Amino acid sequence: MSKLDIAVEMRAFDTKDRGFYDSLTDEERKKFSTYMMLKWGASVQGIPDLQEWYIRSHNERVNLNFFDLARHPKLQWLVCTTVSPKMGAQRHYWLKAKTTRTSPVLNFLHSQFPHLKQDELELLSKQLTDTDIRKYAVDLGWDDRRIKDELSM
Repeated sequence: MSKLDIAVEMRAFDTKDRGFYDSLTDEERKKFSTYMMLKWGASVQGIPDLQEWYIRSHNERVNLNFFDLARHPKLQWLVCTTVSPKMGAQRHYWLKAKTTRTSPVLNFLHSQFPHLKQDELELLSKQLTDTDIRKYAVDLGWDDRRIKDELSM
């Protein structure tokens, strides 16, 4: 198994293996991403107290000024190794960034009212029923096929 496998990296993270970074070859160091420790390190499965420990510890130690150390990946790694309470390897998972998806109705409203801000469009979309939006599209000359395709109605 490669040293640059996320499971191996997280095991080194959990066991506070401070020599892990030094054990990498120059080629592996170029590929190694301390940012992955930032994304994977705070979230663990298990008892709530342990989950809380990882989140709090990660926020206090790693998240704070992490990118100020960007030119010092070994130091970033060493900071990451301070998070674990050294209770063995944990099951970490990726924290996916929250994404905002725009609905077809919001896209439609934006095309009709480009001067409105996003929050105003969202408020308007909540006040209008599907029937209101369909009637407005028909008034614009849209046929049933276009309404179905573009507004998912």
